Amino acid sequence: MKASKAVYDGIRESNINFVVGVPCANLKNLINLIENGCNTNNNDNSHNDNSIKTNENNNGEMIYIPATREEEGIGICAGAHLAGRKTAILMQNSGLGNSINAIGSLCKVYQIPMLMIISHRGELKEKIPAQIPMGRWTKNLLETAEIPYYCPKTPEEAYKIIIHASEYAETMGYPVAILLDALYWEYDV
Repeated sequence: MKASKAVYDGIRESNINFVVGVPCANLKNLINLIENGCNTNNNDNSHNDNSIKTNENNNGEMIYIPATREEEGIGICAGAHLAGRKTAILMQNSGLGNSINAIGSLCKVYQIPMLMIISHRGELKEKIPAQIPMGRWTKNLLETAEIPYYCPKTPEEAYKIIIHASEYAETMGYPVAILLDALYWEYDV
């Protein structure tokens, strides 16, 4: 789990205190690290939602929210940012296409930063043909949406880049993406 642990440690070191995740096979270990680091939030007795989890990081409490779709996750992160949280979203690149309008209409217009940790499917080692078109279009979509992206190749690179990318997103007031391909996820084996 070296690949997932490096991403998790980078998120924590960046003082990100609000994470939304959309399930993906490559992100499962990272999501488990985040969820296992969180306890069910029992501070609010007005609801009994076990999907909201919290843990402590350098900046206090970290909240994790699972989402069903990427554009929903972008909206949740936008709201959390407006409430004073530093945010990240975990997603597969196929969901980038789903979330372009939310990025443009929320993040661009209202200068909302967030770190996007993206599992980049559809390139080398891909076994599912349906993943290939979005895999080939991902970088062009990010460029069209003016979202800077970085492609670390090792866990050590990912850790460092996540910290700098998170700072860059805050400085720009706009998302920054980290693309993690199948070769990167081999470090989790």
